[in-house]
Amino acid sequence: MNHDRGKVWLAVCGVVIDKDGRWLVVKKRYGGAKGNWTLPAGFVEPGETLDEAVKREILEETGVISSVVGLLGVRTGVIHSSISDNMLIFACEPENTTIFVQERELEEACWMSVDSLLADKQTSVMITELIQGEYKPIQQEVADITPGSRFGYTAYKLFL
Repeated sequence: MNHDRGKVWLAVCGVVIDKDGRWLVVKKRYGGAKGNWTLPAGFVEPGETLDEAVKREILEETGVISSVVGLLGVRTGVIHSSISDNMLIFACEPENTTIFVQERELEEACWMSVDSLLADKQTSVMITELIQGEYKPIQQEVADITPGSRFGYTAYKLFL
């Protein structure tokens, strides 16, 4: 598969919190986040919706099956004045808590308490901001909507 993403990137990440309030976090082996606690994340692939992408990324990286609770927000930025880097942040619930680390991409994955994340100097800025801001899902999925056949959608979802 061609991974040339061009100059506009679209990614997703999942804030997965278990029943004990622990967050599912990962350490990537590469990129700007290397060595820091971040959220399971990745690029949206052709033929998938954003919520499908976040569930796939969480499962691929950690082995945790999750469901989307709602949309938390958007991270957007420009890299080196030329690449539009966009990420949708989803709130998710785990269906299981056993972790299987995808060693090709990750150094480590684990469940961490909020206190541990805030105390760890390797916690990413985005996680710290999400915890301190006590952000909650702002938009939830509205299911079973169709815009009509004239558009040719094979998948269509709204988060309102």
